[in-house]
Amino acid sequence: MAGEKWNGQKIVIIGGSSGIGLATAVLAAAKGAEVIVAGRSEDKLREAAEVVRAQTGQSIRTYPLDNRSDEELERFFEKVGPIDHLFTPGAAYTRGPLSSDRETAVSCFDGKFWPQYFAAKYAAPHLSASGSIVLMSGAFSQRPLHGGASYAACNGAIESLGKALAVELAPIRVNVVSPGTIWREGQEGTPRGDHFKDYEDLALVRRVGYSEEIADTVLYLMGNGFTTGSTLFADGGYTMI
Repeated sequence: MAGEKWNGQKIVIIGGSSGIGLATAVLAAAKGAEVIVAGRSEDKLREAAEVVRAQTGQSIRTYPLDNRSDEELERFFEKVGPIDHLFTPGAAYTRGPLSSDRETAVSCFDGKFWPQYFAAKYAAPHLSASGSIVLMSGAFSQRPLHGGASYAACNGAIESLGKALAVELAPIRVNVVSPGTIWREGQEGTPRGDHFKDYEDLALVRRVGYSEEIADTVLYLMGNGFTTGSTLFADGGYTMI
């Protein structure tokens, strides 16, 4: 019965060629949903389609898309047509302290906030009344560390956007998933890998998260028809300490 819930459901993932987006594509396809993945790299999109096929036996549709372009987003949703759910994990930005140059300071909003804002704008006319949007912020909004003022502000803005859109787009549901630090393969022995190790002391569960765990959260937010205007912190208790 669980799989029947997703049969015929059309899910768009912008930024689904790697990480959390790809894990969500795999999970949704395994449950029987029709999955459409968009991203900037055609090579990565092809690789993502192969991963989904290998893990689930299902095919997905892929589209090259620069989510920082309003015009491309508008054309993309016109091409895709009616959909049931949208997830927007795709982001590109540089985190830096208050002393950073302007390009660094605005990169979080240019690469993470506005792409999700305009994706929601152009998706809304194509979403079913029982459908949903899941935005993605980050736990840094609630527990910022040194050197990321604009990044913290950006994530907080996305969470506020989720609430506002839940009101404006109702009965379409809008929620936000806010992950903590998520493991990436191949980071052992790198500075980023060291940061992952540090996260063990910052989270109640004493470990980083995994993309598959966030994918579970995203599918919950899409599938629970009584949840809207919420931010779900899938961060291992990072925001509790």
